[in-house]
Amino acid sequence: MMRATSVRALALFGALQATFSDVHPYCDQIVQSSDDAIKKGLPGREGAKHCARHVATYTAGQAVATFAVTAALGYRLPLRALAAGTAVNAVTHYVIDRREPFKRFLRSRFIGKGGYLAHATVQRREGVVDEGGPGTALMEMDQATHRLIGVAASLLTTYLAIRSQD
Repeated sequence: MMRATSVRALALFGALQATFSDVHPYCDQIVQSSDDAIKKGLPGREGAKHCARHVATYTAGQAVATFAVTAALGYRLPLRALAAGTAVNAVTHYVIDRREPFKRFLRSRFIGKGGYLAHATVQRREGVVDEGGPGTALMEMDQATHRLIGVAASLLTTYLAIRSQD
């Protein structure tokens, strides 16, 4: 027989995971301004500014959606738990979207995706090869990594929320 705490934890994890996963593309693609999407990977302060602004809007959207879903389901998510999960997503989102640190990680011997990054590119204008937009390996691995991290963020949020009730 499953304990009531386990049932609550599984239900909360499911709700959080569905919210984090399904809200992600909207916040990452639609809420993000075109200017930030284009410039967040630029080197230096310019890129960092655009990336930070994108992560701020992404994080706000995710937090509002998470609060709305859990409240609609009659669950009061502790602020500490919500803050921890959204912080995990925010910090990692910034690192991934700055591009160069993520590309170094993907090209590392540990991951070994340099060939895939070089192979799966697109040409949107004559003579210009894009390695990071839609249809590229970088975009696919960016999204896959964000979603994987969303699982960890959901788990952390659930753990902290359930623990605060015990």
